[in-house]
Amino acid sequence: MPMTPLRIALALIVGIIPILSVRAQDVLIPMDSRQSNHLKAYGVAFWALERNVPVDWLLNYRGGSFLLSGFHELRSELAIRGVYYEEVSGAQTALIIADVESERSNTAVMRLETPPRIAVYAPTQTLPWDDAVLLALTYAEVSHAIIYDDDVLGGRLEDFDWLHLHHEDFTGQFGKFYQYRNTPWYIEQQRQAEDAARRHGYRKVSNLKLSVAQTIRHYVAEGGFLFAMCSGTDTYDIALSAMNTDIVPAIYDGDAVDPSALDLIDYSETLAFRNFRPSFNASEYEHSDIDAGVPPQQLQSPLLDYFTLFEFSAKWDPVPSMLTQNHVATVKGFIGQTTAFRKEFVKPGVVVLAEAPGRNEVKYLHGSFGEGTFTFYAGHDPEDYQHYVGDPPTDLNLHKNSPGYRLILNNILFPAARKKKQKT
Repeated sequence: MPMTPLRIALALIVGIIPILSVRAQDVLIPMDSRQSNHLKAYGVAFWALERNVPVDWLLNYRGGSFLLSGFHELRSELAIRGVYYEEVSGAQTALIIADVESERSNTAVMRLETPPRIAVYAPTQTLPWDDAVLLALTYAEVSHAIIYDDDVLGGRLEDFDWLHLHHEDFTGQFGKFYQYRNTPWYIEQQRQAEDAARRHGYRKVSNLKLSVAQTIRHYVAEGGFLFAMCSGTDTYDIALSAMNTDIVPAIYDGDAVDPSALDLIDYSETLAFRNFRPSFNASEYEHSDIDAGVPPQQLQSPLLDYFTLFEFSAKWDPVPSMLTQNHVATVKGFIGQTTAFRKEFVKPGVVVLAEAPGRNEVKYLHGSFGEGTFTFYAGHDPEDYQHYVGDPPTDLNLHKNSPGYRLILNNILFPAARKKKQKT
């Protein structure tokens, strides 16, 4: 039968329909219990953003799922990384969005558009402990840069949107690891810190670290996103509070603590904490009374240690909602040099994201400062209850669905929800 113009048109339409059908397929990456690898899923979302593919973060929907347009490279990447996903048609996508945006549900659609430029403040020296954020970024295959004191003081912070503070002692007391003072790693840590102080014109390491902390404070005020864990949280605020005094014992810096130190502490300089008291005991493995410490019964049985995430309104409180996305509401605890924050020392206006029930201890908090934000997460490693100096790093292949590590990775994505301000 000859091909009339009408038959040719019909044939073209019939041929195009399957193509449109394939192109109309979206990809849903569920983040509930069905997900095979929660941590790699964050990396895929970041990978898509780097390729200018917007990602819809469905807050409180199936554990905080991701929805994005399907394309061949995406499906290949999901398969390579072992991330579970579901194909959804255009009609199914519309139903999901309608369900998520319904006023009847505590869910919301958060559009992610631009991948944040990520930096980790960490020394180049190999230390006998690992950093959970570096482990998470590496495992999730999220691109990041390593910077340290020279970079911060040299102005490189403006190149980044998000900054993590590695397990660090901003008070200049070398982590209060004085018992390790004769080990090669401690000697090298001290040598490098003292060299950096002299290089930047400071007599003591504490002066150098204060300058670094103040530079980071300015970075946050100008719109930066700050994240810290373990001792990078409380020592940061302690250093800022001691800008007008000396709280460092002589064994660390060669001169005595200022007798008037307590009177000169300035809590107006800090981000998260107030009314705390620094520890002047050189041999005490604590920097202040901010750290809630660890009750003996928890050390005997880690099963007794857990914390609960608060639920926020996805539509009215999107930032804390993003930071607490998870497939569980209760997360197993883990300790560190800073294990938890005493609630009475948390500043008014700081949002408590998670706490240990019945113990008046904050595990996870978030606040705003100037145009930026800070998020502090207590503890050292979410999958290593008590990480000792010299212990091997955690193998995240054994913890692909870690709720504790998910909280870390929530933090690298939430800045993508806000477009970076253009410099004038």
